[in-house]
Amino acid sequence: MTRLMGIQELAQQVADAISAALKIETEIIDETMTVVAATGQCKKRINTKEEYGEKDAGYLYGRVLTTNKAYVVEDARNDPTYDPSFSTGQIEEVAEICCPIEYSGEVIGVIGLIAFNETHHRRLMDNKEHMLNFLQRMAQLLTSKVSEREAVKQWKLATNKLNTLIESIHEGIIAIDEKGIITHCNRTAEILIRQQKESLIGKEIEEIWKGSPMLNVLKTGKGYTEKEEIYDFNNHHMHFVVTAMPIRNQVKTYGVVSSFRRMADVRKLAYSLTTSRKGLSFSDIIGESKVLKKVKKLAMQVSHSDSNIMLTGESGTGKDFFANAIHTASPRANGPFISVNCGAIPETLLESELFGYEKGAFTGANKEGKIGKFEMADGGTIFLDEIGDMPLHLQVKLLHVLQNKVIERVGGRKMIPVDVRVIAATNKSLETMIQEGEFRSDLYFRLNVIPLHIPPLRKRKEDIPLLMEHFLTDIKGKLAKSIDGFQPEVIALFQNYRWPGNVRELENAVEYAVNMETENIISAASIPAKIASQQKAAAQAEGSLKERLRREEKKILKDMLNEYGTSLKAKKDIASQLKISLATLYRKLEEHEILNNENKLSKLRN
Repeated sequence: MTRLMGIQELAQQVADAISAALKIETEIIDETMTVVAATGQCKKRINTKEEYGEKDAGYLYGRVLTTNKAYVVEDARNDPTYDPSFSTGQIEEVAEICCPIEYSGEVIGVIGLIAFNETHHRRLMDNKEHMLNFLQRMAQLLTSKVSEREAVKQWKLATNKLNTLIESIHEGIIAIDEKGIITHCNRTAEILIRQQKESLIGKEIEEIWKGSPMLNVLKTGKGYTEKEEIYDFNNHHMHFVVTAMPIRNQVKTYGVVSSFRRMADVRKLAYSLTTSRKGLSFSDIIGESKVLKKVKKLAMQVSHSDSNIMLTGESGTGKDFFANAIHTASPRANGPFISVNCGAIPETLLESELFGYEKGAFTGANKEGKIGKFEMADGGTIFLDEIGDMPLHLQVKLLHVLQNKVIERVGGRKMIPVDVRVIAATNKSLETMIQEGEFRSDLYFRLNVIPLHIPPLRKRKEDIPLLMEHFLTDIKGKLAKSIDGFQPEVIALFQNYRWPGNVRELENAVEYAVNMETENIISAASIPAKIASQQKAAAQAEGSLKERLRREEKKILKDMLNEYGTSLKAKKDIASQLKISLATLYRKLEEHEILNNENKLSKLRN
């Protein structure tokens, strides 16, 4: 549709007005030579083509369109360039004055005054300058209407684009006017606030976000970025990160527009940007021994639960791998997995690391505050490694979180809900720590809902060759070395070694051997000396049968104390397993100088 056709109704009104004022017929055509509006005898031509639609044929309207000039035809019936009908002698017109209709430097049509008799002819010719000026003003009127229509069209297009853009944004958008009344919101805002757009628009922002800093922006004209805000409306708890900017000119603020996201989504984004470790599965835990398969089966079974889990086992057995695999197999797999080593963080920082802090909470704190690990784990799993190293005053706060599912930041007063599954791990005897007043029993029972014990490497020797090959493949690739495997002697040495550092020590031993080996297969000469020398040590240790039995008895007692712990209940269990009395157990511990002092028992695991 041409621009003049877009205002055809108005063009007809203009034509009628001209004809009524000047008592002369009027015709308006567009750039395609189509008659848009006409009066009197010309009315029958509306929506038909003038000059057969041939703009370059050299006739009157074509010349006006191509030259952008006005023309006066005094004797149309004797002018062969007036109209194609001249050749047939069927020209109805006597004379005509016409001028171009110009818009943005382009001719978009022609407006003409046509005489069909001598009376009209004299009126045209006697007042041709006046008539031409009048037509030009009418042409400008039409141009202004075209301009208005184009402006409205562009405004609607821009508005549609803006609305589409706002609706496509994954953040909530809310705008308020200078009185604090909500004027706009997008679909995401509806979802996050849980209110229909029709219900939100027209409400005061204070009704849904009580105490919103947006009202302060109205007063000061100063916006803010990424501010944490918490609201409750219609029993709906809202925890957002909000950015608000004023709508203003140089002297006045007319409104505020804000964008906001759920804090939970911000946490997930922060987690995805800061973590590089992929989720581990149970298939990533290497081993085919019965004892490992049993614990993997139990771990997979409890993965689908939401109960808290306590992982126990010696250092280096892979408790963190199990925790990660449990998370990956759980319904929370799409949420974050946050790991915290309670023993590696200074006691003075552990509270703020776990629970976060508000701005200005203490000297040196981030001026914007900081979210803690529990908030970051919202919707997912938090792994509290070395839980036995957590100080007592934080154990109380952790117990409160487990019971009430809310956290309170350091220096804060607001209770922030968190949906977190807790997996804890320790290589200490928490039962002994409870007896000695170093660990809270109520926290222990909250954490130890599902206990899982990860066996030491010496209890699954058949897994050692598999782990050796796994670590070799990984490490030789990183070190760009071509090594095909291990000599049988090396495999035997590794299987006979006790591995006090468990899987972590085994991995380090393989890495050491890959670095030392100069051939394409690892020999005994390339492995750590303490592993290679064990045969010699074993030979030196040989003695009488009585001495061998004594050493073996001492080893059994130490191993069982390491596995069961040193509490009274643990000793009773050990005595029952060995089919001896508790008194006999104490006597043998004293004979082997294992039990010189009750308080030294915890050192056995070092």
